[in-house]
Amino acid sequence: MSRIGKQEILIPAGVKVTQNGNTVTVLGPKGTLSRVFRDDITIIVTDPAKDGASKNVKLDIKRNDKFSQSLWGTYASHIKNMIKGVQEPYQKKLILEGVGFKSEVKPAPSGGGGKELHFALGFSHPVVVAIPEGIIATAEKNNITITGIDKELVGNFTAAIRALKKPEPYKGKGMRYENEVIRRKQGKKTV
Repeated sequence: MSRIGKQEILIPAGVKVTQNGNTVTVLGPKGTLSRVFRDDITIIVTDPAKDGASKNVKLDIKRNDKFSQSLWGTYASHIKNMIKGVQEPYQKKLILEGVGFKSEVKPAPSGGGGKELHFALGFSHPVVVAIPEGIIATAEKNNITITGIDKELVGNFTAAIRALKKPEPYKGKGMRYENEVIRRKQGKKTV
């Protein structure tokens, strides 16, 4: 039994959850998120009763096998993250450390309203990363802030940017998360 999956998910005021087949759509003040789920889990969106009970989402497994049980809690967490994301956006911060390392946000040359992150990371060429739709990125004094309503998209994009120049253990140069602690090594000793 999944402890997370068997709990009912309360839908707060101002958030609307609808289900169309295997697609669950969450509409809130910050935007709309949709996700397609497998049919191994039954998702039930209950309407409020006449006595003033709140709306909620309940998940139940169809088959009692290991795969369905593993999806049960995962899908509950996905729906909770969607509901939380449309209320207040998720935010991750990166810090770029190193002499000559720079970051800035520029409009895409193709137009269309897209933006790109431009990095100088000590390579012989500048590194350009397109910012996906649904993500807001800002770069101020080598502090990069990534904001969006989709937790998975924010996390994946932040991890992809960090992978461009991971922090090295000797001087700590590179890109790290805001609260990340880099284990430092001593380096060579002079005789």
